[in-house]
Amino acid sequence: MEVRSVSKLIGQFAMVGQLGLSLLMPLLMCIVACYLLNTRLGIGVWVYIPGFILGLGASMTTAYKVYLSVVHKEEKKKLKRNPDEVYISKHL
Repeated sequence: MEVRSVSKLIGQFAMVGQLGLSLLMPLLMCIVACYLLNTRLGIGVWVYIPGFILGLGASMTTAYKVYLSVVHKEEKKKLKRNPDEVYISKHL
């Protein structure tokens, strides 16, 4: 395997890991906040329902931002031109 393909593979695994964390962490943070509200302030178990919904919304928003950054990075790569390629406007 080439070094370039190995680094590309590692980069793709890192993006999958980042996407997984971006989906998981906001939800966990909201659930922990709900737990603290329930135990410290004695609000009630019902607080988990809006907390779960807010956590899902936050995780989807974060995942969408990660997706947009990946798409933007890929578009930048496509815009870079290879000097060896022959284009219609490039004459020999």
